[in-house]
Amino acid sequence: MRAMIYQGVYRRTSSLWCRLHSTYVRKMRYLFELKEDDGICRKAQNSGTFYLFHNLSPFLKKVGSKYLAPQISVAEMKSMLGKFKQNEQMIEDSVLIGCSDECMAYFALDLGSLEKSVIESELKGSFTELRKAFFQLDGKDAPLLSSAQALLRWHDTHQYCSKTGQPTQKNLAGSKRVCRTNGIIYYPQMSPVVITLVSDGSRCLLARQASFPKGMYSALAGFCDVGETLEETVQREVAEEVGLEVESLWYSASQHWPFPNSSLMIACHAMVQPQQTKISVNKLELEAAGWFSLEEIMEAFGREPKPLKQEDGSFSLCLPPKWAIAHQLIQEWIKLQASTPA
Repeated sequence: MRAMIYQGVYRRTSSLWCRLHSTYVRKMRYLFELKEDDGICRKAQNSGTFYLFHNLSPFLKKVGSKYLAPQISVAEMKSMLGKFKQNEQMIEDSVLIGCSDECMAYFALDLGSLEKSVIESELKGSFTELRKAFFQLDGKDAPLLSSAQALLRWHDTHQYCSKTGQPTQKNLAGSKRVCRTNGIIYYPQMSPVVITLVSDGSRCLLARQASFPKGMYSALAGFCDVGETLEETVQREVAEEVGLEVESLWYSASQHWPFPNSSLMIACHAMVQPQQTKISVNKLELEAAGWFSLEEIMEAFGREPKPLKQEDGSFSLCLPPKWAIAHQLIQEWIKLQASTPA
């Protein structure tokens, strides 16, 4: 009887896995077709939905206590463009950013050439700077908006061929640009960045740049130099920014991050020796850095996302938004502390 029950559960689990796998493969094959075939992509634009931007700031709507990035139908897009006396062909300036499980394509379109306040009034929402939006968004929108902004920015800054100086032309999906003169194909690129949460065993090290929101601290981060391994980059960045030597490190995960341009964040944990924890902050890189206990981290998570202003004018600790991989690193460190014997 037990064997029969096991076989039944296995068959149901296996069947579910196959269905999920088939959905994923179907999506990936469809997205590939959209990127390679302008005709198929044009049809998808006529039935897809659009995320709107204005000079790289995404359009958000407040629904109850949450902020969402609404998906605008192609009918709504055409109606709105008509009201603003714009040609419907502007839709072809959009870039493909994904699709649903049912293969409905998602596009992003920047309306920076139009009056921002008029669009906001028409759609009853607001265009919000992406860093700020990350603290407000709920749901699946953040990764899509991140990809969209990075791709829109890339097209804006790669309109000419670096070899001939002649204009480049994007394909309909926005997955590449081609030089009209010699046919050179340009693809969007990402820059590898290591982001490292340093610990001495009982505390984690967090730092902030002057550009961060008030009170916000995060993990150390830096671009990989040409010829470096990830391990070498982690060791160099920790030494450069806070004057510490890494004793051991391990990989956690990765994430696309649109700042400052389009970065591949490679997340790691690193340990330093407990006897060698004196921080020497590189003021050319950071505004401040410090060690934080588990209690301080938990207290900060309890009052997210807004820091509190202290009597001395400083601000209480504020941590990265939950969509950021730095947030994940800190959560992993908390779990590690809970599993480590006192």
